Amino acid sequence: MTQTNTDDHKKRLLAMRKELAHLTLATQESRKPVELDQTSVGRLSRMDALQSQAMQLETERRRNLEHQRVESALKRIETGEFGLCITCGDGIEEKRLAHDPTFATCIGCAQSNG
Repeated sequence: MTQTNTDDHKKRLLAMRKELAHLTLATQESRKPVELDQTSVGRLSRMDALQSQAMQLETERRRNLEHQRVESALKRIETGEFGLCITCGDGIEEKRLAHDPTFATCIGCAQSNG
């Protein structure tokens, strides 16, 4: 992998990290606990709010996993291991990294691990 490709992937990863942080901040309010006081909100509205909160919490959980993958990829760039499969050590195809720079395994290892 050339230095130019690595720099491009790093820029993309930094942009992904920034976007994830922005989304986490933007949805912070919708993940707060739902008030159970029936005098201020009806039962159906509260159920709707609980469902919405549960969906936002799951979205945030997935966002955290994506953030971990981004941070891991950035760490591999810093250590010079980016573009190498963490399982077998072979190079990861550029097309695969172009699709998603957070991939840590080559296609062969990804298929064998399910």
